Amino acid sequence: MDQFGNIVNFLMYLGVTVPLMGLGILFFNLATPYNEFALIREGGDLSDPSKAAAAKAAAYDLGGKIIGQVLVLASAVYHSVGLVDLIIWGLIGIAFQIIVFYLFELLTPFKVLAEIPKGNVSVGIFSFCLSLASGLLLASLISY
Repeated sequence: MDQFGNIVNFLMYLGVTVPLMGLGILFFNLATPYNEFALIREGGDLSDPSKAAAAKAAAYDLGGKIIGQVLVLASAVYHSVGLVDLIIWGLIGIAFQIIVFYLFELLTPFKVLAEIPKGNVSVGIFSFCLSLASGLLLASLISY
């Protein structure tokens, strides 16, 4: 019977974390003036190298935000005292990733929001690394 309780607990936490991941992806997509999914989809047109580069830059950018969010969620699952606590930390993680992205936009000598759709892959990779680092930092800060 104890194993059944563990499975139920697993399913409850899964039922909260997966929608939080989806919500994070939605908010990340809404936080930029370009649609990451459209850029990624259009990157399949190999006859246009600029579209392929924009797709790579957008994939790195969005992928980094997702991994950063998952790091926060994993830490929240480990440290949370309940599902409400997990939801709060998940929402903080989403907000934190968006804030870091816009700080990145403000502090760099180039405009990230313009460079990614133009296909500047190096900006996408740098954004990926920044999102990963900020997610890891926030994940390590969750403790009681």
